[in-house]
Amino acid sequence: MSEVLKRMKMARFFVMVVVGVLLTVSISYGEAQPGKTRDAWNAGVKTEILWDTWGVPHIFAKDFEGLFYAFGWAQMQSHGDLILKLYGEARGRAAEYWGEANLDSDIFIRKMGVPQRAKEWFKAYSPSFQKNLEAFVKGMNDYAGKYKDKIDPQCSIVLPVTVEDVLAHTMRVLHLYFLGYRETASARNWEQAGSNAWAIAPSHSESGHAMLLTNPHLPWFGFYLFYESQLNAPGLNSYGVTFVGMPLHIMAFNDNLGWTHTVNMHDGADLYELKLDQGGYLLDGQKKDFQTETQIIKVKTGDGTIREQNLVIDHSVFGPVVAKKESKALALRIAALDRPLLWQQRLDMMRAKNLKEFESAWKMLQEPMLNVVYADREGHIMILHNAVLPKRSKGDWNFWKGIIPGDSTDMLWTQYHPYSDLPKLIDPPNGWVQNANQPIWTSTYPVILKTGDYVNYLTIPAGDYGKLSIDAFRTIRSLRLLSEDKKISFEEFIQYKLSTRAELADRLMDDLAAAVREHGSDTAKAALGVLEAWDHTTEADSRGGILFEAWFKELQGDIFVKNWEVDAPFTTPDGLKDPKAAAAALEKAANTVKEKYGAWDVPWGNVYRIKYGGKDLPGNGGHGRLGVFRTMYYYPDEEGTLNLISGDTYIAAIEFSNPVKAMVVLGYGNASQPNSPHRFDQVEMVAGKKLRPALTIKKNIEKHLEKRELFDR
Repeated sequence: MSEVLKRMKMARFFVMVVVGVLLTVSISYGEAQPGKTRDAWNAGVKTEILWDTWGVPHIFAKDFEGLFYAFGWAQMQSHGDLILKLYGEARGRAAEYWGEANLDSDIFIRKMGVPQRAKEWFKAYSPSFQKNLEAFVKGMNDYAGKYKDKIDPQCSIVLPVTVEDVLAHTMRVLHLYFLGYRETASARNWEQAGSNAWAIAPSHSESGHAMLLTNPHLPWFGFYLFYESQLNAPGLNSYGVTFVGMPLHIMAFNDNLGWTHTVNMHDGADLYELKLDQGGYLLDGQKKDFQTETQIIKVKTGDGTIREQNLVIDHSVFGPVVAKKESKALALRIAALDRPLLWQQRLDMMRAKNLKEFESAWKMLQEPMLNVVYADREGHIMILHNAVLPKRSKGDWNFWKGIIPGDSTDMLWTQYHPYSDLPKLIDPPNGWVQNANQPIWTSTYPVILKTGDYVNYLTIPAGDYGKLSIDAFRTIRSLRLLSEDKKISFEEFIQYKLSTRAELADRLMDDLAAAVREHGSDTAKAALGVLEAWDHTTEADSRGGILFEAWFKELQGDIFVKNWEVDAPFTTPDGLKDPKAAAAALEKAANTVKEKYGAWDVPWGNVYRIKYGGKDLPGNGGHGRLGVFRTMYYYPDEEGTLNLISGDTYIAAIEFSNPVKAMVVLGYGNASQPNSPHRFDQVEMVAGKKLRPALTIKKNIEKHLEKRELFDR
């Protein structure tokens, strides 16, 4: 089995646990001509890719079709096998290509109408933008056609790729996964799909320039992978990342501004429970027939032959039926599937020169969800709870997070709230905004936005967040880092981002010590000595963090004397409600750690590892539940070792000086093709907590040039 299929099998396993159910075009382009000289370029070559020594493509094009073409070419060069696998899945034909293990995914894609809707999405774009998308796939197909030997045969079966593949992939990731998966998951767990983001105004910056932190925490495989690039065309100079296989930046900065995203707590999808009746379902007291269609799914069997099976899809007024059981069925409704112009909005954002132009682009509201954190050269900062938010007739957040009765059209939403209804802050007086996946209410301290000023189904109420989320202390850590330094330098900005200190330990160690001294066994008291000597960090060589984390995992239920108060993040939650249980938990944790690792004070990096590209390095950073802003998630690998799989995926620290200054790192490297030198070439930087300069000026790129590719169209 190819490496990409192995990794996609891992990705599929991860998604299925979380999700549960979840034309070649005729434009003529020249092939890349790496051997051409600068004289040839000056003679009329329109597009070039400058590849830097980290495998980042810097594309300079004289028109947008050339830009999109080169970006497609570059992505296929860096991630060809993965892109083809993802596009095959987004077609709902993965079982046909790679076997029955992909059947559940195909069924879900088909039920949600992804392939058909992708065709309609493409028709909605202007003719000029259609040409851009066609150029993007032409670039991919041309690369794959010229370098057939570099594409895994098991993946090349998907070729040629089409514009519908690009849009289906977009829909699958941003709508079906980021919106729909919480409704189809048996366990609604966001802890490995999060991010950190900061924007600092000139008043809070030592240099007097605004600063922006981009810091998503997504898994290191599958459709979560980011691709780093610089895109230049008339009126455009954008540096940033996108999800592999997508045609424009998702998070980026240009010469004037930048933005980033965090996953927000937004309910843009609902499961409706239907009461079945004589082959239909009950609606407003009467039987209503399903609109039914039958599709044929092809499945590749173990001996390589293809079998066919019928897939019957029932459509209700609320959406397609995704599950049936006895007298009931569940229908899934997802917002923004009728908003196809996401990539036009993204291009307008990338070309924006100021806050007014950026907001004008965002008001299109084509992006289904995600917080927006923004900063610019003029000194403006902003945070927006973005959402294509359904207008609902009744019910609050908790009601709509449950399964909705599907027997009345009163529960059917068909319209969305306008941009003006969404909470946002522009240039708050404290001089910064932040988000660590908490609701927008705690974006500043003191709190400015109030829950009661918005519809009660917008997001989690401010007072409930700390009670419900295990990541509340990551938010508190973020607030502390920004609050305690009134003038933050660019160097400090990076230092704070990389902080591995555990806010939870700072909050609870005094209470734990008192509990153990009064109620603890000899073992617990001896273990306490290790914790009291611990520096409260999750640095690789730090001793004590493994024991503290094991202790916290032993605690159950409501453990705090003082619960979360939104206006008091630095003093709540606090206190241990049951000191005896806390002391007993330390004894149990001490025994567990001693048995597993041979010592209570085992270094953090001995347990948590970064194992990629033949390297096995000590890890640092930890889970958000510990209040660690350097958020890293580790999971047992095939050898049973806890290996980094998610967290601090991409870091970009940006200062809007003249020129813009940025330091970045992409943990897994900028390529996934098996023989690429840039596959995992940045993991040592991750282990060493290092960033590298983002090369945005052409003369600097050419000083760090790995190769040049030229295109004559």
